[in-house]
Amino acid sequence: MNRKEFIKLCGLACVGGSVLTPILLGCSCSSMLNGEISGSDIIVPLDSFVTPGTPSSYRESVIVYNKQLEYPICVYRLSENRYSALWMRCTHQGAELQVFGDRLECPAHGSAFTDTGAVVNGPATEPLRSFPVTVESNLLRISLKKA
Repeated sequence: MNRKEFIKLCGLACVGGSVLTPILLGCSCSSMLNGEISGSDIIVPLDSFVTPGTPSSYRESVIVYNKQLEYPICVYRLSENRYSALWMRCTHQGAELQVFGDRLECPAHGSAFTDTGAVVNGPATEPLRSFPVTVESNLLRISLKKA
């Protein structure tokens, strides 16, 4: 391959990457949003789970951030009226977890947790901290109170 072909190939790769990135991000299962804290609850609109453009299709989970929280909270939609809210902090050594469908995984040592917080793969031995969730009108209220 000569220099001209190499530069052309690199240019095409850059253009392809900039075009594919938004498409792939739009296909992600989880949505990230900034949750509003009201009293001791963090509020999440139920329509955060609706997939844009397809009102009858729902996201499996949303990740809720707020600058007052040390770690985000992953909220899973388990059924139409049942949700699971989990602190995305690994119980092994405190690394922030990543969402992979119905599992949360630790990038540091490989611990994995179910969408309800149970350990499925160590070295973690304790389940994730979960938060009580109530559905109120078109909102989820996630209680941040310590149990």
